[in-house]
Amino acid sequence: MSLYQLARDNQTEELSDRAKSSDSAAVRRRAAEMLGDVGDVDDTQVTETLADLALTDDDAEVRAMAVDALSDLGQEALEQLIARDSALDADIEPGDTDWTAIRAFADALSADRPECRMAAASALGRIGDQDGVAPLRKRLDDDDPRVRERVCYALGRIGHPQAVDALIERLDDEFERVRSAAADALGSIATGRALAALTEMLDDDNEAIRRVAASALGNAGSAEPVPDLVAALNDDHEAVRYAAVFSIIELLSTAPRDQSHTVREAIVEELEAVDDETVVDPLLEVLEEATEAGQRRNAVWFLGRVTDAEEPPTRVVDALVETLSDDDRMTAQFASTSVTELGGLYVESSLIDLLEDADEPSGARARAAYALGEVGGDRAQETLDRMTDEDVEPEVRKRAFSALSKLGGIR
Repeated sequence: MSLYQLARDNQTEELSDRAKSSDSAAVRRRAAEMLGDVGDVDDTQVTETLADLALTDDDAEVRAMAVDALSDLGQEALEQLIARDSALDADIEPGDTDWTAIRAFADALSADRPECRMAAASALGRIGDQDGVAPLRKRLDDDDPRVRERVCYALGRIGHPQAVDALIERLDDEFERVRSAAADALGSIATGRALAALTEMLDDDNEAIRRVAASALGNAGSAEPVPDLVAALNDDHEAVRYAAVFSIIELLSTAPRDQSHTVREAIVEELEAVDDETVVDPLLEVLEEATEAGQRRNAVWFLGRVTDAEEPPTRVVDALVETLSDDDRMTAQFASTSVTELGGLYVESSLIDLLEDADEPSGARARAAYALGEVGGDRAQETLDRMTDEDVEPEVRKRAFSALSKLGGIR
């Protein structure tokens, strides 16, 4: 049975066995990752397996993944790992107050084992208290890049401006993963100085650095980075352009509700000045690959507003019409609204094909009928007229009547 199947069926005992006994470091690493996803901090076998891997596995990446898996299980699991190191005088007990735990984890940042330092950094990030900033900053020059990487992420999770200058220094780290973590943290902190450092990276000669900066700016949670991200849509490298589009979507998806309209309008205003072909393919990729509903909804919404309405690419029309059947009802509704922003015979034909397909969900067919009422012509009117007479679902018939009224009524 594959690791995926074991994780899907929550077979933590077998996953633990694979993590401990496999001769393949890649398998042990993946099994450890899955234990962090599906395990429970109260499952002694899971926590002991991960702690053993973190402290004794021959492969550094397996040890690092075991630490991250324990972090996924929660602060208590990290406490158990640190308690295993007899060389540490870190008195951490479950239920400790934050300040007591912070002091203990700060002490553990000086542990001889880098895995314990990694665990301590992750724990301080989970606590999220600004008292953790000072001890974490001191570890940004740790000899082990895995520790530096997790210290950066912890500082980003805490999100205090006191970390900005130290994180900026890590943007020149010799290890790309540390640079990426530092950039990610700066994007999360999102002070003026932090964002300025990231936008400056967008002009770097190194494509990988520009991509990291574009990705990190998606953490800002405001419209401030939008003009710079839009400018990055003209980058010579596709990876940078895609990162910029993903970040633009992320900014809209994570913006506070009272700011979302402002952010949305700022983004639309900037995108209107960009060749829509530059944006369309990345948006389609977001729609196809994103797992969060908010990201997919916003990708659908933008597709209806940045695509050439007079000659929309067939791939955009196909994607929007297909999304009318999306499991997330709001995403499907956004698709219905967006497809009405487009025009042409291909749009009309695609909507009619969906409406006439009895195997499609009634909700999708109803949304197709609604859209035809906005963009349809004579052929759409004939189809909708027929739908009002045929034995179709009440929701579809209701939408067909409504759409017909917009097109001139029943013939």
